[in-house]
Amino acid sequence: MSYLKFLVLLGLPLGLQAQEGTASDRHPLFQDEAVLKAVLTAPISQAYAQRHQEARIYFPGQWTYIDERGETQRLEVSIRTRGHFRREVCEKPPLQLNFKKSQVKGTLFAGQNKLKLVAPCREGKRYQQYVILEDLAYKIYQIITDQGFTVRLVRLSYVDRDENLEPWTDIAFVIEDDKDMARRLDLDRVNVESVLYSQLNHPRLAVLQLFQFMIGNNDYSVIKPSGNDDCCHNMELLGVEDETDPVMPDESIIPVPFDFDFSGLVNATYAAPPSVIPIRDVRFRYFYGLCVPRPILNEAIAELQSKREEILALIAGTEQLEDSLREKNVSYIEDFFEILDDPEATNDEIVRRCRGVDLMNRYFDGAATDSTSDP
Repeated sequence: MSYLKFLVLLGLPLGLQAQEGTASDRHPLFQDEAVLKAVLTAPISQAYAQRHQEARIYFPGQWTYIDERGETQRLEVSIRTRGHFRREVCEKPPLQLNFKKSQVKGTLFAGQNKLKLVAPCREGKRYQQYVILEDLAYKIYQIITDQGFTVRLVRLSYVDRDENLEPWTDIAFVIEDDKDMARRLDLDRVNVESVLYSQLNHPRLAVLQLFQFMIGNNDYSVIKPSGNDDCCHNMELLGVEDETDPVMPDESIIPVPFDFDFSGLVNATYAAPPSVIPIRDVRFRYFYGLCVPRPILNEAIAELQSKREEILALIAGTEQLEDSLREKNVSYIEDFFEILDDPEATNDEIVRRCRGVDLMNRYFDGAATDSTSDP
């Protein structure tokens, strides 16, 4: 029997608190939460024109920004479109920024190489708000645990070097590189085709799934990939790999979420729940996570409840959000905590809807069998 199973049976604390980290553990770009002001000058229209191609090249450009001293700095950068759904459907598809490591030394971008840029999918205030809300989702998860991606808002002006597009300015955000995130946490990125239930770190899984339920997101999987990508869908996997054994041991994989534009918190007009879930509106919460033992779930609930005021204060204090959206989403998150506060609602909305109860029972009863199929 594993140590974790032993703790569960005894009803002892399961060590849900993530590894403590401080802003100083991060690269300079992510040590400050102030909105960064920047200008991207590049053949943006040429990059956008390649959005439907699988093979896409980088286009050279310039990244100009105002540093912490108020001085203008310029860096070379290359861009190309990235992503899957948004690359196909957005008028302004998301971009990958590729900086030169040798050039960024000693700057705000020290340590940066490739960065994901998330920007409005289309023109209009509505799409600006979507970006701010998705940025909030990342920051909420950072409040809950350090084992997540850090982000930073950017007020970004775009200048198409070919002058096929008129200059414009948007609120966007950049996401910490996955390799940097793993390095910061002293963990390895795990690349596998699929994940066994037994291999998941169940306390971290429970926290992750409650967070996804909080923001109304079911556009993810912790055991299966999407298409031909590595596992798993909208999830980075972390752990400690053993070079002598390619198989990850039990309870070793920590899933880290990303991409929240299909969540109820963002509530994008193009978002829809997965077809296997009996709801039509992403704003309606429906728990579709994997089952975990009740002691683990209870610890996860306590962990999120301890962050309640901080999470609500984050949303209420986000100046970039329109007043109506700020109030609406404070209420949306309060509704989630009301479910956690009510044992009967927790049973109805979470416990009775979880998937894979047989997998859970077999594993925590000590059986050696498992499955990679969706429960």
